[in-house]
Amino acid sequence: MKEVVIDPITRLEGHGKITIFLDNQGEVENVYFQVPELRGFEKFCEGRRAEDLPIITTRICGVCPVAHHMASAKALDAAFNVEPTKTAKKLRELEYVAYYIYDHILHFYFLGGPDFVVGPDAPAAKRNVLGVIEKAGLDIGKEVIKHRAYGQKITGILGGRPTHPVSACIPGGIAKALSEEDRREIEEMVKSCVNFAGFSLKLFEDIVLKNADYVNLVKSAPYVLNTYYMGLVDKNNKVNFYDGKVRVVDPQGKEYVKFSPKEYLDIIEEHVEPWTYVKLPYLKKVGWKGLVDGDKSGIYRVGPLGRLNAADGMATPGAQKEYEKMYKILGGKPVHNTLAYHWARLIELLYAAERALELITDKDITRKDIKNTPGKPGEGVGIVEAARGTLIHHYQLDEKALAKKVNLIVATTHNAPGICMSIKNAAKGLIHKGKVSDGLLNMVEMAFRAYDPCFACATHFAVGEIPLEVNIYDCEKHLVKTVRR
Repeated sequence: MKEVVIDPITRLEGHGKITIFLDNQGEVENVYFQVPELRGFEKFCEGRRAEDLPIITTRICGVCPVAHHMASAKALDAAFNVEPTKTAKKLRELEYVAYYIYDHILHFYFLGGPDFVVGPDAPAAKRNVLGVIEKAGLDIGKEVIKHRAYGQKITGILGGRPTHPVSACIPGGIAKALSEEDRREIEEMVKSCVNFAGFSLKLFEDIVLKNADYVNLVKSAPYVLNTYYMGLVDKNNKVNFYDGKVRVVDPQGKEYVKFSPKEYLDIIEEHVEPWTYVKLPYLKKVGWKGLVDGDKSGIYRVGPLGRLNAADGMATPGAQKEYEKMYKILGGKPVHNTLAYHWARLIELLYAAERALELITDKDITRKDIKNTPGKPGEGVGIVEAARGTLIHHYQLDEKALAKKVNLIVATTHNAPGICMSIKNAAKGLIHKGKVSDGLLNMVEMAFRAYDPCFACATHFAVGEIPLEVNIYDCEKHLVKTVRR
């Protein structure tokens, strides 16, 4: 076998290890994506005061803190049997869609987008945001940085901090009302973000959709996976990030189930494998059939493509237009093409900006009625759509409002079975006769990078490094090559 070279993977969050087994002919026999770090946040949340949980859980990840903050806040609302005021809900959602703006910009321009903008076979040193700026131009780079900063600034104004917010630690409300001065500033930033989201979709069209090779890559068999899909929807079955019910559709796009947060344990079960610390969720009534796709397997996917497949459309006009365009070009619903996650993510970026504009121009957004009185502590489940997919926080509180039990199912945990299968399919479709190049390995990496995985969230590990190790074995299971950070 030729020497295997893989660029250290920096374009994801967390820790991972890929093991590839080859047969006698040098074909891929099996692939494992392992997460070798231990999760622990649930245990050390036990015994903590309820109002501390929305602050503690934001520390799971510096990329996903707003998602954990809001899921935690909603779990406390349910545990204290209190509904936030209308103004508080609007402020929470405004803070939340601002998080989507900066997070989706981060992934497209810094993490996943370089594979398309500069190309999957480009030198490793170019497959990053600097390569994107070099290809697209310095002025575009400035706009990327500016609008990502806008999202974080809005989060900071509403959440108290741009990265680890503290605003929603009050069951039934939010800590701070919005002033008219801040409202006007946010409105100007949001208007600019709407335009930038439209620009990003146009950039995707020019670079990807007008490139036949890229379109063929998106549609190619190594990047196709037929699964169920899950996402939060409003009363009209339109995508909603903050509130609603969770809808699941089958691989044909037909509604399988729609459930409220408190019902999630009736729907979802978690499988455990000895080679990874990440649990593997599946639909309980369909059952665990192993790492296989199809309607007989209970594996489902979440995140941008999962949400769009699970919904009947987008709730804002520009995003709805782009939603219809994606399904028309890719052959109708549901779309099973894993690389289409990138396109769906940009459609969601536009939705987040448009929804933010609706909220910031709402006449009630600066009202001062931001708190309702909580009841007695009990048990509650909070669900939001994190940028990477459905996020579940489940708390049991004692009579002193201390956490007795905490359970978290994080977006990347939901996607873990799909990620494992996607990597295997890509490796089997791309690696033949033992020939492995840097470009091919990057195309295998693209299969999990499309999910924008956050293994810091999925494992709740506390060390701030990103080690990735790839082991390649021959048919006798002898180690041929190890590449590690």
